[in-house]
Amino acid sequence: MKLDFSQMPAREIYGWMIGTILPRPIAWVSTISDDGRVNLAPFSFFQGITANPPTLMFVPVNTREGAKKDTLRNIEQVPEFVVNLVPYGLAEKMNATAALLPYGESEFEKFGIAAAASERVRPPRVAAAPVSFECTLHSIVRLGEGPLAANVVFGRISLVHVSDEVLGTDGRPDPVKLDLVGRMGGESYTRTTDRFDLKRPDR
Repeated sequence: MKLDFSQMPAREIYGWMIGTILPRPIAWVSTISDDGRVNLAPFSFFQGITANPPTLMFVPVNTREGAKKDTLRNIEQVPEFVVNLVPYGLAEKMNATAALLPYGESEFEKFGIAAAASERVRPPRVAAAPVSFECTLHSIVRLGEGPLAANVVFGRISLVHVSDEVLGTDGRPDPVKLDLVGRMGGESYTRTTDRFDLKRPDR
């Protein structure tokens, strides 16, 4: 089977990409508008990209109508955000925040998600998240135009909150205790509790 993406509509391409690039970590991103309205939304086009300087990226694609998502609108107003990681215990609440609420309505309040104050950025973090990255905006790279076009948001990590409850005896995060979820295709998810180890050949 071969797929010629140059001859396919964006929605169909999107379906093939999310059905094959697996699993994808989830960035549960909290932002705030310049008048103090808070937003919380999940994104599965997300990755850490470098430790020097500490930087991550996530991608809020445009809506099916070609409009900017609330997360991007807020970051353009207040260039700060928090990327919260999602454990299995918060999966349903995370999924709920994917709902399209009117701009300015808080997902924290709508879905009963406890917030905690951040220390270096204005947006709050998810209080129960095992890991939260406080970030300042480095840049936004726009790819394409219209529906599903990408807005690649690069964030400089300034402070990380890690729950003591997810640390192992070595003081490092324990994947089993983290129990993070990742996106698969369609409505499917996976968990980090199922894994295997391979030693690198250069060590």
